[in-house]
Amino acid sequence: MADPKEGRSGQEWIAAFAAKLGVEAPDAATFERLLELAGCAAHASERIAAPIACYLVGRAGLDPGAALEKAREV
Repeated sequence: MADPKEGRSGQEWIAAFAAKLGVEAPDAATFERLLELAGCAAHASERIAAPIACYLVGRAGLDPGAALEKAREV
């Protein structure tokens, strides 16, 4: 559902941002794994860990599912 203030849903924003970056937006399964990873990081420490954890997954070139398993070990 789109936020009326923004005019786009989160997934729509991600798709538009991905296009600006010249990459494909994540598919539904990857989107869910990234949200799980963000939740794992945020609940295990502070909320600020969520976006940085997702950034690190990208830097490491890992599959979000594999990264989620590693995050659960931390």
